[in-house]
Amino acid sequence: MGDVLTSQVAFDGIVNGLAYALIGMGVILVYRSTQVINFAVAAMGLPGAALVAWMAIDLGTPYPVALACGLLAGTAFGAASELVVVRRLFTSPRVVVLVATIGLAQLALAVTMSLPDIDDLSQPYPSPIRAARTIGDVTVSGADQLTLVVVPLLALGLGLLLTRTTFGRTLTASADNADLARVSGISPKRVSTIVWTLAGLLGTVGVILISTEVGNVTQVATLGPATMVRGLIVAVVAGMMSFPRAVVAGVVLGVVEAAVSFNVLDQPGLADTLLLVAVLVAVFLQSRRRQPSGAASFSFAPRVRPIPAAIRDRWWVRHHGRVLGAVAVAVAAALPLLITAPSRSYLYASILCFALVALSVSIVTGWSGQLSLGQMAFAGIGAMTTATLVRGVTLTVAMPTGSSLHLQIEAMGLLPAALAASAVTAVLAVVLGAGALRVPGLLLAVTTFVFAAAAEAHLLELPIFTGGGRPPVRLPRGTLGGIDLSVQRTYYWVVLAMFVVVVSVVARLRRRAPGRTMMAVRDNRDAAAAYTIGAARTKLAAFALSGAVAGLGGALLGALTQNIDTNELFVVHDSLQVVAIAVIGGLGSIAGPIIGAVWVIGLPAFFPDNAMVPLFASSIGLLVLLLYLPGGLVQIGYSTRDALFAWAAARAPSRPLSPPPALPTRRGADRAGTRDGAAAPDARARAVPAVVVSDVVVTFGGVRAVDRVSLTVGDGEVVGLIGTNGAGKSTLLNAIGGYVPATGTVRVGDVDVSGMPPHRRARHGLGRTFQAAALFPDLTVRDAVMVALEGRGRSSLVANLLALPPAGRRERAKAADAADIIDFVGLGRYADTYVSDLSTGTRRIVELAGLLALDARVLCLDEPTAGMAQRETEAFGPLILAIRRELHASVLVIEHDMPLIMSLSDRVYCLEAGRVIAAGPPAQVRSDPAVIASYLGSDDRAINRSEAAIPAVPAAITEETVP
Repeated sequence: MGDVLTSQVAFDGIVNGLAYALIGMGVILVYRSTQVINFAVAAMGLPGAALVAWMAIDLGTPYPVALACGLLAGTAFGAASELVVVRRLFTSPRVVVLVATIGLAQLALAVTMSLPDIDDLSQPYPSPIRAARTIGDVTVSGADQLTLVVVPLLALGLGLLLTRTTFGRTLTASADNADLARVSGISPKRVSTIVWTLAGLLGTVGVILISTEVGNVTQVATLGPATMVRGLIVAVVAGMMSFPRAVVAGVVLGVVEAAVSFNVLDQPGLADTLLLVAVLVAVFLQSRRRQPSGAASFSFAPRVRPIPAAIRDRWWVRHHGRVLGAVAVAVAAALPLLITAPSRSYLYASILCFALVALSVSIVTGWSGQLSLGQMAFAGIGAMTTATLVRGVTLTVAMPTGSSLHLQIEAMGLLPAALAASAVTAVLAVVLGAGALRVPGLLLAVTTFVFAAAAEAHLLELPIFTGGGRPPVRLPRGTLGGIDLSVQRTYYWVVLAMFVVVVSVVARLRRRAPGRTMMAVRDNRDAAAAYTIGAARTKLAAFALSGAVAGLGGALLGALTQNIDTNELFVVHDSLQVVAIAVIGGLGSIAGPIIGAVWVIGLPAFFPDNAMVPLFASSIGLLVLLLYLPGGLVQIGYSTRDALFAWAAARAPSRPLSPPPALPTRRGADRAGTRDGAAAPDARARAVPAVVVSDVVVTFGGVRAVDRVSLTVGDGEVVGLIGTNGAGKSTLLNAIGGYVPATGTVRVGDVDVSGMPPHRRARHGLGRTFQAAALFPDLTVRDAVMVALEGRGRSSLVANLLALPPAGRRERAKAADAADIIDFVGLGRYADTYVSDLSTGTRRIVELAGLLALDARVLCLDEPTAGMAQRETEAFGPLILAIRRELHASVLVIEHDMPLIMSLSDRVYCLEAGRVIAAGPPAQVRSDPAVIASYLGSDDRAINRSEAAIPAVPAAITEETVP
């Protein structure tokens, strides 16, 4: 390739790429076995690699002995990480474990830095092979030889281990279905320990090989983040699954990086930006594939218990949040008057700026269940964009005709420029998240981590930001309404005012529909889709909002420093630090980020001579909080508040219970525009069958779970689905709802919904409940019903963001509709109870309330009485018919309770091995020989259990009938 890519450059890239592949294989190994993205793989190798250098150089230890000790140290660190941290978080959401791996990475770096310094820094990193060889025009160093031998052998060994051995199949089984693995005698926890131990070994070997290539012992401690970025890229390109693809991806990555570095000497960070583009393309391609259904990661946000009804009307109870907030703002505003040193005002403003960026983490992680590791990169883009707009800029755009178009942007004031920069970072967040947020899992963390590295190495030094020079970049504060912002105390007050405004807006969004829908998608993606909420769009909105907040925080922080040095500020470490701030303070809460910022940023500044304070304010503090107080420090305040309210409620006079509510007149069911502005169905539309399923086929791994099934649900009809466990009933319902890839045709009314995702099918009137009845654990009953009410009309994020009057009116109308529906199903006393605190039977009532709110035309019920006692089951039948009558809906129900299903159904289908073996009226299907042989058996006692028919439907549903 001439000067573009010499043989030596290509060979060096291949060798470096093999080392990257080793880190990537460590990521893949843990992910394939536990579904955890381990961000500590490279960092776990740092202590062992540093130990090898210290023993071999300073102690004169023979290399084999030093190597054995280093490998043992890295392996032990991996095992200890799993046993002490990961094991305790084993049942926690994957996002929690991912955050823990960040803490482990920081802890590994702290351990490495605590090792004795090497006396002779002129010595190269030790290697068993020193002699270089020349093959043609390529020089193969001893380090190259070592890498060329070790990496292919390890890749081959790992591949054989996972594909050709019982142990490897055990790893895969544990990751696919932990419960089934336990039943089969496989211990998922033991599997986790083994793979984390192997990951520690792979990370140590990888860092040792890279250190040997670099040759400089002083750079060992700096290899973690950069090496981890490349290892993650390798893993993503390999689909988080394939070791051979990881090796190929690593080699390609290494060659491209070497070629770019060789040819573009004036932009050393360009390779990192190209790697970011590669990740975005790889993730986008994955997002184009049909994604499986599944619940999103649950949050570990702190909970605020409902206020006891006995004291809910007291003034100090209703306004306690506003009072505490006002007191906190007053104290914060008075601080510069009490402590007048400008350095303290600078520190206070810095805490507020970091708190704003941490608030953006709280939005994307605490609300939507995703994790961004690039929020300080967004902050950096916000700061540099603000600096550009403050000084004014001329943009030159090349035209197709060969001429150039010059766009002059006049200089702005600081605050208008900061708001414009916030809009820019919101758009950038949409671009970065468009692919990653469509893929189940936590690939957003990988994408944003690579983005943070690219921003540090290249993006923040683009000429449009720096004016063609080098950092630091000047960002003058100027004036605001004649007030000189160069005074530290004055600027602190401006930052405080901006912080209060942003927090107020975010708090309003959390209370209203945008916050509810984001948390619903986080808690249960499938249930949210059944309520017409699109997961990807909702998560993207949360990420855009977080990007805007981070950009504003960065703009204010850049103006605070006035000279933005991107070599010290807005680096990858800062992005990890704001994650620690959000977690330590309390993810998902409004007060958590400021508490975390005071802890992480303030404590080291208040105790500058204490070496332990920075550790407890970062890695160790993060891990301790995750292990023992996952709700963060704000949970202490919430617990105190709950105890105070409980004390006050216990001393409040008792009140007589209100009588059960009568059946209300439903709001919205008969109004025009019941569902996204669509007119109510006319008589002709209601005359067609509610659901027509034709030749539906669902295949899993070559096995047909549903085999050419056709069925019809007539208008107003109740159709039952029966069959043994594994017959394909739930899979068929999932295919009808769009939750699994399927062939065939599904029509709802006269609309073909076959190619639509679940949330769009729900908008056409297809309601759904699920066998697990999990719903939204971190939402109250009232919030869950209001999420379903989004199906009647979407709430605008922008309108709620700007507090426009129509948004407030719509919110009040939905609250009134929710109250009516909750009263109708008899859940009034549970309205402010978290869904996770309800019994199984009561959660199923909440699901039906959601169908009422949705105005569903077809109710697809998956074992609605599963987990309920017989008395509860008997009470559930009338409720189903009452809701069916209220909605004028049709019902397709899976049920194992034979008296209930036979009494409810107009017709019944029986499935076996994915095929329909009988269909017709209940009495006909019940006596069909094939059904008796397959499902019912010859003993009529199971069929005749309890009453032959369900009770008559009462005129009103009261709380006494609720399970």
